[in-house]
Amino acid sequence: MNVFVKLTASFAATVALMSGVSAQAEFSLEGLSAEQQGLAIAKERKARDLGWGDSTSSVIMTLRNAQGEESIREMRMKSLEVANDGDKGLTIFDTPKDVKGTAFLNFSHIEKSDDQWLYLPALKRVKRISSRNKSGPFMGSEFAYEDLSSFEIEKYSFKFLAEEKVNGIDCYKIEQIPTDKNSGYTRQVAWLDKEHFRGQKVDFYDRKKSLLKTLTLSDYKLYLGKYWRPMKMDMLNHQTEKSTELNTLELAFRTGLKDSDFNKATLKRAR
Repeated sequence: MNVFVKLTASFAATVALMSGVSAQAEFSLEGLSAEQQGLAIAKERKARDLGWGDSTSSVIMTLRNAQGEESIREMRMKSLEVANDGDKGLTIFDTPKDVKGTAFLNFSHIEKSDDQWLYLPALKRVKRISSRNKSGPFMGSEFAYEDLSSFEIEKYSFKFLAEEKVNGIDCYKIEQIPTDKNSGYTRQVAWLDKEHFRGQKVDFYDRKKSLLKTLTLSDYKLYLGKYWRPMKMDMLNHQTEKSTELNTLELAFRTGLKDSDFNKATLKRAR
């Protein structure tokens, strides 16, 4: 959604990234500088998404070119919350036939570079995604590999910009600057609703500081009485006019996933 977004460790993590909880203590930005306000908003959003444990989901990915032609992919995602580190995620493609069995494993980290691997069944090998290549497109979509990591406060510097409405919803508008030298973005601008701290929109600026992409999140649902998740995420590339839409069909939490379900060996036997 690594977007300020959450697509998830995998997309699920990017979804988790943009979540909030249903009720929290009063939040105030009074007396803080713009940088302190931005950090406070980020910390509040992060605090509201702790304790979900693990999740599994079924997702439809729709790729659209500049002419509006579509291609559809079906995939399953698994995500695991990790104490004192970033989340782990596994994405498995089921259709179409040319990508069936392709699997992506993501270990997000708080301070060091994320670990990412891609299993390509046609080659029968696991490919490690290097830090320098994480700005590249994931499986031909408008999501980059770095968009798929869980949101970690330490990976950005923040600044509060304004209060604005998005689709009639009162939002905090904040800027976040990636600290990773290998990031494909110079800055991101995110709008989070003031009530639940759910991401509504994120603008991504490329290395030339030009607007590259916009992520829009919608159709939120509340799970476990606490965790908000967008059922629809749409990433539009302004420079190519291509887009990728993710629609979550099913989502379940606390399904019993373990750390052993997320390793390189699981990539080759993912079904």
